[in-house]
Formats: sequence, structure tokens, C-alpha cells
Amino acid sequence: MRGSVPSAVVKLGGSVITDKAGGSLTVDSTLVARIAAELAQHRPDRLVIVHGAGSFGHRIVMESGIHQGLADAASRLAMGETQRLQYELDAIVTRSLLEAGLPAMPVQASAAAVLSGGELVHFDTTVVRVLLDQGLVPVLYGVPAVDRERGCAILSGDVIAPFVAHAVGLEWMVHATDVDGIFTADPRTDPSAVRISHVHRRNFAEVRACLTGSTSVDVTGGMARKVAELMAWAERGLRSRIVDARIPDRVAAALRGEDVGTLVDGTG
Repeated sequence: MRGSVPSAVVKLGGSVITDKAGGSLTVDSTLVARIAAELAQHRPDRLVIVHGAGSFGHRIVMESGIHQGLADAASRLAMGETQRLQYELDAIVTRSLLEAGLPAMPVQASAAAVLSGGELVHFDTTVVRVLLDQGLVPVLYGVPAVDRERGCAILSGDVIAPFVAHAVGLEWMVHATDVDGIFTADPRTDPSAVRISHVHRRNFAEVRACLTGSTSVDVTGGMARKVAELMAWAERGLRSRIVDARIPDRVAAALRGEDVGTLVDGTG
């Protein structure tokens, strides 16, 4: 079904592919393989995959404090160890993608990005564009990156995904998470929570008031920051959909443009 869906970035949440809440360095290989198969079957002509760090990154970052900068020799060691762990996670994810028949090519974002005060100020996406032109599927992932002021900051997958989409001219973003969109309350603890199918200019302030951030260890801001960033990119023309990747065919349905999860765009 290649070419039947818009060109896209698919962001695989760290809470979906790893044991983020428990903190163990394990990957849900069965789920990753199933998502890889969905992507292979419904692959757009141009596809970028970005995945989060999950348990391979958030806990070591929180314990070492490198998201706030480099303070001593121990934090410098932690920066290198965090990147090494991301290599390990990305190798597992990329292997699943390749086994599904996707021509996946790992791309280390920290080798091309510079932050300042925790904000991304430079990211050379030339390699990503050329890989896409050659029919490959670039695979990027959240990383500890150079920060001009702090020495180190975290460049999360949630920041990478929309930046790359805009930079290389992709039309669509699918955020594969562990919750099926945005709700009026946490659906995992409140059975009365109602899914908000569409976030746009008119209801964004109301939706933002419902968000409380991530319930697990997360140094990148959780759902509240994710939606705020998606809305800011929506004002620049990028559309995105947040879905629960644990539900079979959900990611594929989002790529096909079906009304699943929550759509975030600049209309209204």
C-alpha cells in the first residue's frame, strides 16, 4: 500500500516500546515488531521514524541531572553512558524495522544538533533529506545533546519529530503513545474521561487545562508539553495525530487519515 498515505514522521513513544514506568532496560519486542509490520504494510513514499528513550534514558538522566547541564566528571560520564544506551535501544528498534522489510537507517541527532539554554537552535537535516531521496527510512531518537550554555541538554524525540517533518517537507505526524489521544482526564485512572477528537485554536486553552503531564519518569515534560509543541507546529501547517500504539492497526489507521485518537491541527 505504499504511496496511499501522506509522507509522514512516526514518533514511537518511549513509554510504548520500553518499560519506562518500571525502569528496567527492556524492550517490548513483540509490540515493536507488530508496529514495524504495520509501517511496512502502510509505508508512505517518504517516512521518518523517531523513537523516545523510555527506560533507556529518562531514569539515568534524572538521577545524573545532565538535563540541567554538565556539573562535574560524573555528569560527563553520564552523558556518554546515556548516549550509549540510546545506541543500544535504537539497534533493537532498527533491527525490528529491517526484519519487517523497511530500509531503516539509524541517524544520531546529537551529531548534527546544537541547543542553547535547553532550546534547539541548530539541526542540520541534510542527511535525513538525502536518505529520503534514496528511498531509505531514517530512524532518529531522543538523545543527550550539546548545549552552548549548559554543556548538555536533552533533545527529545517530541522535539525532533516536528522539527524534521517541517525541515524536510513531510505532511503528517503520528505520535504513537500509550494512550489513545487526549482526554478530559487521565483515562487510566478516571473511567469518566472523554476523548477529545480534535485539538485546534479555539479549544486549545481548555484542552491544556486538562493536561497534567506524564505519570511516569519523564524529564522532557510529558503529554502537556507534547501537545503544546504540536499546537505550535500546527500553526506552521503541520498536522499530527496522537494514538495508542498498543491497539492493533491504530498506527496504520492514523497514517490512513482515519478518525482515531486525537487530531492536532491549526484549524478553528
